[in-house]
Amino acid sequence: MIRVLVAEDQAAVRAGLVLILRSAPDIEVAGEAADGERAVELARELRPDLVLMDVSMPRLDGVAATRRITVEGLADVLVLTTFDLDEYVFGALQAGAAGFLLKNTEAADLLAAVRTVARGEGIVAPAVTRRLIAEFAARPVRGASGDPAVLGGLTRREREVLSCVGEGLSNAEIARRLSMAEGTVKTHVSRMLAKLGLRSRVQAAVLAQELRI
Repeated sequence: MIRVLVAEDQAAVRAGLVLILRSAPDIEVAGEAADGERAVELARELRPDLVLMDVSMPRLDGVAATRRITVEGLADVLVLTTFDLDEYVFGALQAGAAGFLLKNTEAADLLAAVRTVARGEGIVAPAVTRRLIAEFAARPVRGASGDPAVLGGLTRREREVLSCVGEGLSNAEIARRLSMAEGTVKTHVSRMLAKLGLRSRVQAAVLAQELRI
């Protein structure tokens, strides 16, 4: 069961998200928060698998809340916003968000995104993926530089996994391409992120694109 904390300040929107999530037999709504401060508090208290986070909220915005949650390792964060490309999005990804979706995403796609992030795989709204990576790659990535020397600490396998992540492949797809178990892929991804000082798979994908791996 995937336990999700919903953080959204608009009651009607929050209720709609909760309704969608509860329609899935493998997803449980662990809690609801109407502002960023409460989202962080509940993440500490409930330890959900994932926080569905709005970026524009009172008391503490979604970017700052995402940073606190990811730094403390409380949960993965999937950001929902009405904006496609703005500082909120870049800030959220730099803060360690595992994914980004627009609020007009269809219900089925939202559920699929929750499941994808819960598996430890990042996701970015298809409509903005190319623009986002192109723009983000021109900016410094938190914890890593654009110098290829940052890859010096990676093993050959970890570099291969990073390359696959940069192509947007899932763990299952990487496992098939590199002829290894999916669990082994997850281990390589975790080690690769730790060595590069990155907080999310999306940041790794951006770095791979930037270095043309």
